[in-house]
Amino acid sequence: MLIADDQEMVRVGFRMILEKQPDITVVADVPDGVAAVRTARELEPDVCLLDIRMPGLDGLEVTRRLAPTSKIVVVTTFDLDEYVHTALENGASGFLTKDAGPALLVESVRAAARGDALISPGVTVRLLAHFARRGSGTGPDALTARERDVVREAARGLTNQEIAARLHLSLSTVKTHLASVQTKLGTRNRVEVASWAWRSGLVGRDD
Repeated sequence: MLIADDQEMVRVGFRMILEKQPDITVVADVPDGVAAVRTARELEPDVCLLDIRMPGLDGLEVTRRLAPTSKIVVVTTFDLDEYVHTALENGASGFLTKDAGPALLVESVRAAARGDALISPGVTVRLLAHFARRGSGTGPDALTARERDVVREAARGLTNQEIAARLHLSLSTVKTHLASVQTKLGTRNRVEVASWAWRSGLVGRDD
């Protein structure tokens, strides 16, 4: 994975946390958005961990340029709604505030790598409320009954393995359904699928 943050202490701290994990390798850390885009295209990391406020290009623009070739997790001090919405609309797989803690940081990287999504609990409620207020141009009838079942569970935050267990499906079948849904909806990742589920009314507040 690659780390991009304009503060050296933050980069060093993130690297120390992540490199303690046996399944995570930090291939580079860079201080600005331009270097992040250049390095990511050169090294092709599985996951990029990006700050929002960086010189040259901010993390939101870097996300737009790199997703979905690399999975993106945005980590920032500022959990402003406009940042969250833009990051996710630009293709980010996760959004964390820097006070989320080491365990959540590690899990967000792992979630992004396996195609899942993780968002800081502090912004999740606001985010889902925002999605619920927005309309959707495509209704649930565009999907098959089983695809709707899979999307409901994904929108509730379950991983592919958890969806497979709950719906008594194979893991490959779950992935196939999600890929089909993304094609039908024109979405890029499961975060956008989840937002559609809320906007379309397939998932509601009671969920």
